[in-house]
Amino acid sequence: MLVKSFRLLAAFLFLALAPLPALAADITVFGAASLSDALKDVAAGYQAQSGKSVVVSFAASSALARQIEASGGADMFISADLDWMDYLDKKGLIAPGSRENLLGNRLVLVAPKDAPTPIAITPHFDLLAALKGGRLAIANPDTVPAGKYGKAALTALGVWDSVANHLANAEDVRVALAYVARGEAPLGIVYETDAKAEPNVKIVGIFPENSHPPILYPAALTKDAKPEARGFLAYLSSPKARAVFEKDGFTVLHK
Repeated sequence: MLVKSFRLLAAFLFLALAPLPALAADITVFGAASLSDALKDVAAGYQAQSGKSVVVSFAASSALARQIEASGGADMFISADLDWMDYLDKKGLIAPGSRENLLGNRLVLVAPKDAPTPIAITPHFDLLAALKGGRLAIANPDTVPAGKYGKAALTALGVWDSVANHLANAEDVRVALAYVARGEAPLGIVYETDAKAEPNVKIVGIFPENSHPPILYPAALTKDAKPEARGFLAYLSSPKARAVFEKDGFTVLHK
């Protein structure tokens, strides 16, 4: 009897002292890597206002969408393109009526901060020569939105074939940014907001908007979202959230 009581007490103490699981958050958001800085600030503002805890996980939109498909875990998904939101929508994993295009962005060419001159991005510009034997940092152009936009732009400008074998593929846009910031790649394709967030790079060229599909960030609740998540989705369009997104360089689309 004494042994049994000791075991029960030990089990109780273990449960009492165990750390709370990450899923104890009121709201779990999966956000595109390029949203890292802004969405952290927006989530902190919402927590202060509402008292609801928000946990945000950042990665490439492709990786996040596949995780939602495989095992759920998110109340909200914010993608860096329409394709991956469409992917989940077609599989019935997005809450009907909750989807909206939240933000816009621009695609830019970046170099280390001490790069000598800007690069004119025009049809058939000599990007290969500008690399000077190095590689072009870009998020995976087959799956990751920033990479897909980059490939589309370079293809439209007649440049893709010349650099396709000179890429430094990255798992997401922030990794591509880091390659350039650390001097591991002489040039990289990222979003304007990423470039503004990294002091060790500078924008050396801006891609024409008509060279790639519009850069849109749709946001939506997942089909199993907790009720609390609807409040955070509405907050993303509030004046306080708008101020944060605009400060970081995003275009706020939803009024």
